Amino acid sequence: MSEERSLNFLEEIIEQDIREGKNQGRILTRFPPEPNGFLHIGHAKSICLNFGLAAQYNGKTNLRFDDTNPLTEDTRYVESIKEDISWLGFKWDKELYSSDYFEQLYQFALILIRKDKAYVDESTSEAIAVAKGTLTEPGVPTPGRLRSVAENLLLFNEMKQGKYADGEMVLRAKIDLASPNMQMRDPLMYRIRHARHHRTANKWFIYPMYDFTHGQSDSLENITHSVCTLEFVTHRDLYNWFIKELDIFPSQQYEFARLNVNYTVMSKRKLLQLVNEGFVSGWDDPRMPTISGLRRRGYTPASIRNFCEKIGIAKRENIIEYSLLEFCIREDLNKTAWRRMAVLDPIKMVITNYPADVSEDMVGENNPEADGGEGYRNLPFCKDLWIERDDFMEEPSKKFFRLGVGLMVRLKHAYIVKCDSFLKDKNNKITEVHCTYIPESRSGSDTSGINVKGTIHWVSALHAKIAEIRLYDHLFQIEDLSGEEADFKEYINPESLTSLSNAFIEPDLGNAINGKSYQFIRKGYFTLDSDSLPGNLIFNRTVTLKDASSKGNKKI
Repeated sequence: MSEERSLNFLEEIIEQDIREGKNQGRILTRFPPEPNGFLHIGHAKSICLNFGLAAQYNGKTNLRFDDTNPLTEDTRYVESIKEDISWLGFKWDKELYSSDYFEQLYQFALILIRKDKAYVDESTSEAIAVAKGTLTEPGVPTPGRLRSVAENLLLFNEMKQGKYADGEMVLRAKIDLASPNMQMRDPLMYRIRHARHHRTANKWFIYPMYDFTHGQSDSLENITHSVCTLEFVTHRDLYNWFIKELDIFPSQQYEFARLNVNYTVMSKRKLLQLVNEGFVSGWDDPRMPTISGLRRRGYTPASIRNFCEKIGIAKRENIIEYSLLEFCIREDLNKTAWRRMAVLDPIKMVITNYPADVSEDMVGENNPEADGGEGYRNLPFCKDLWIERDDFMEEPSKKFFRLGVGLMVRLKHAYIVKCDSFLKDKNNKITEVHCTYIPESRSGSDTSGINVKGTIHWVSALHAKIAEIRLYDHLFQIEDLSGEEADFKEYINPESLTSLSNAFIEPDLGNAINGKSYQFIRKGYFTLDSDSLPGNLIFNRTVTLKDASSKGNKKI
């Protein structure tokens, strides 16, 4: 254990269990996603927690897919989940499925029916909800609660054989209709689904509910610490009740606060709406909080793991600032991203005293923050350059240290230039800036003796490549969407994506590597998008160089 921090409550529990010799000191956790969508940053916290705890105490973690609802689950979600976990840097011990246990769960249900602890109910879902009562009034039995064991066994077998329609019958646990915990008021165990399952095909017509699957699957796998989020606190009594009544391995459930991040939603149902209704291009849209979206955006596994470590493990819900995730990716990319130059909103600079038929190579470090700079690359330089439009001001203010008539700047890795004049088109828009350069001021061998306050980036007009640049802002306009049960899509930010189709990049970026991050000098961190093709380069901005939130213009 690191001495730099205190143990979190889960570590305290595990260390006490080890001291007491519980489970012979064995630690086995599990990550149990439902394959009905792509994983998001909230799942990343759970992944880091479950896999991290197991690794910390020389244990193991199972990956178990909670595939009990054939209406929403799909093999492509299974594959995406495995890809995301592997990308984050974790390896599971066993790949398992709740559907592996369908027969055993069915046998467990028969045990409970024979003990008169479960019964078949023909009531509608609405009638069952009403019969459960309220927080201040006990529930009342439905007619099915009075059935004999023999009749329940017969009806449940007929449900299994597919003799009844969806919703016609359910199997319920018989517990306590007056319990102060609403979860214990005869919860559902099985429902009928005439649907093809992605693994068992049409073998089953009944499917177990989450609460009747979770604990028993944990027990069958001998999971020692079943860690889930706080919304399952009220389910713990039921988790323990099933294990006790079935007399099976006593797995233990523990709860922690789920991850909520401002300016986004963490509900797979809502994320699916965004995809299906075309608000985003897909589950991996870089504006989505999905792991695949963050990966496409340029986030690294290390940055996400570091983010999850920084937010820690708590028992109380809170909202985490997206800026913390941005801090983590900046911290990582500053050490690893290669520096390159790109001009996103170009105007031409003509160096009037530079030979028209000459070009020369300047030299730039790939990453000055890394040991040795990770090597160098050549930067072609010539008479005509592209510079950023906002690096020139027609009437410069006193503290403007870039270009204006009479002002001097250094061109990054190149020469000092002085602005002499500029041209406008018929719409009064500046089209060209004319400068002269100081031949003795070349970077690395400057003998000019001239000091300038500003340095700007540039790209050779003769050698530049054209690229599309995609700039991303928050997908939603308000910070906290947790209480918005109206149409959350009303808060979508119409300016969440800005596409710049005529940016110029230095020629080396024509060979950009998929999955590698680049710092566009003065502009932010970028990565090549998966839509890119040779001759049609697209870069996504991962994050700006600095947090702009204090200026009310928080670009992410």
